[in-house]
Amino acid sequence: MSKSKKKALFLGAAITSVATLVLAHGDVTPQAVDTTGLPELEEEWLSENPYRADKVGEEVWIKAMQIGDSGYNQNCARCHGLEAVSGGLAPDLRFLEAEEYGDEWYVERFRVGYTQNGTTKMPGFEGVLSQEAAWAIRTYIEARPDEGAMDDFADELKMMRDQLAAYGKDSADADADAIINRLNEIAAEIETGSGAPVADSIAFRAARVIDGTPASYASAAEVLTIGLSAAN
Repeated sequence: MSKSKKKALFLGAAITSVATLVLAHGDVTPQAVDTTGLPELEEEWLSENPYRADKVGEEVWIKAMQIGDSGYNQNCARCHGLEAVSGGLAPDLRFLEAEEYGDEWYVERFRVGYTQNGTTKMPGFEGVLSQEAAWAIRTYIEARPDEGAMDDFADELKMMRDQLAAYGKDSADADADAIINRLNEIAAEIETGSGAPVADSIAFRAARVIDGTPASYASAAEVLTIGLSAAN
């Protein structure tokens, strides 16, 4: 699916959010988001994501994604879907552009919510969750892999998963550097739906947990197992 078509679908869903969302949001209590480890932001709300890797470096960007993952799943997934994959009742946030337009749309919705014909479709989170939490969630959302982006690598990742599981029991023949390099090569080929330069894919995640120990290979195998299962 082309980027322009995805944008059109996103905007259409954003404009035509259905009344079912009212029920979904109405009985959810916002959950606090611990933003420890993120640079503190000024009181005035920003119009651009300050936690992108080109602004803060990879370490802080990864921290923002991790915090955003937790914050999103506690406060947003019920309506917008696990891993930001919408079930059709709300906009699919994976396709919200990782640029000025997308940031402005996101932060307005986050702060004030959305009301249509006097009915609240989405509550505002300003005063409930911090600006740091807002942008961490945005960072997580924009790093979601594009629809079908991993299809070409599924078979190889399954084979790597099985090999990593074996190394989790006996890592004598494992070459950690070679495995990490290949996972990173795959990760570099997986595009985001938002246009952000790096996808938080299962290949990306698996590469980060491997340190050469049997336990790390087992952890990487689990990352791939869960991710491949979710993709199916």
